[in-house]
Amino acid sequence: MARPIRVVIVDDSSLMREMLKAVISDEPGIEVVGVARDPYEARDVIKHTNPDVVTLDVEMPRMDGLSFLEKIMTLRPTPVVMVSSLTQEGSEATIRALEIGAVDCVAKPDGSEGHGFEAMAHELVGKIRIAATARLSMRRPQPATATLPTPRRAGSGTRFIAIGASTGGVERIRDVLAVMPADCPPIVITQHMGPSYVPSFAARLDRISPPSVEVATQGARLVQGKVYIAPGDRHLVVIRDAQGYSCHIQDGPAVSGHRPSVDVLFSSVAKAAGANAVGVILSGMGRDGASGMLAMRDAGAYTIGEQESSCVVYGMPRAAREAGAVAVELPLAQIPAEMLRAFDAIGEHRTRAN
Repeated sequence: MARPIRVVIVDDSSLMREMLKAVISDEPGIEVVGVARDPYEARDVIKHTNPDVVTLDVEMPRMDGLSFLEKIMTLRPTPVVMVSSLTQEGSEATIRALEIGAVDCVAKPDGSEGHGFEAMAHELVGKIRIAATARLSMRRPQPATATLPTPRRAGSGTRFIAIGASTGGVERIRDVLAVMPADCPPIVITQHMGPSYVPSFAARLDRISPPSVEVATQGARLVQGKVYIAPGDRHLVVIRDAQGYSCHIQDGPAVSGHRPSVDVLFSSVAKAAGANAVGVILSGMGRDGASGMLAMRDAGAYTIGEQESSCVVYGMPRAAREAGAVAVELPLAQIPAEMLRAFDAIGEHRTRAN
């Protein structure tokens, strides 16, 4: 029998610690090996128990969760799931935590009892299981500081780039956008993320990235220098009309277990753009994006998958590769330049064809 996943809970609320411990301990294959009320206690508990996963509150006394997370990632990389409030400040802190290296996050309910807590605890258990499979390194790659050159013949009306990601995607999307030129090709992104976090995610990317970044809205035109993030809990699709491409936001059931779904985005791109798009699938758990990317490749699009060596969770890229959907697999550091090279290649092909 495989040994259970060993978990340490760090939260300044004694009630929350006890409630989480009770729920997590009841799960098969998971064992709570320690609890702590602040990072100073947590440091000793982690040292003595060597957990597989840490759940970490964002707001705590003596040292905040972000500062402690940075220490964990620097000195003792361990998969961390953040637990945060649903306030705007809490959402922004959570996005920063995901950039630092937290594997995932869950939102605390407004109250500690009833359905809200049960739903949160169920979500947390699932993310603990995923986090236990994450690959972390002592020296995490830092985002590049110099932007790549603008693609030649960068046209907003004829071609664009589509990206899908899940677990580990926040820091990867940040790193990709950090090196895009301000007048980069239009980019559409589906990242698995709860609706309370998407506005903070887009706003932070907009502040730190050369191109403009926004939450995709119904009818928004795909234009050069703009990046569009799928809203939480709704699907993002791309359609084409006489004026070019635009975003459409759809309700409906989850697809491949997710809403928004990468499969939904990529399938729409295959239908709307065919060979006039570049598809990229980054770190994530599960199979979402594999069938949609295969549809893109079958339609003539150039497709890129993140290599296992740089993934936090090599699930979605693996599924896409095994489905025959990936034209090339690369480590994260090489993906931005390859995206723009492929975008240029579309333009060169169109020029020759004309």
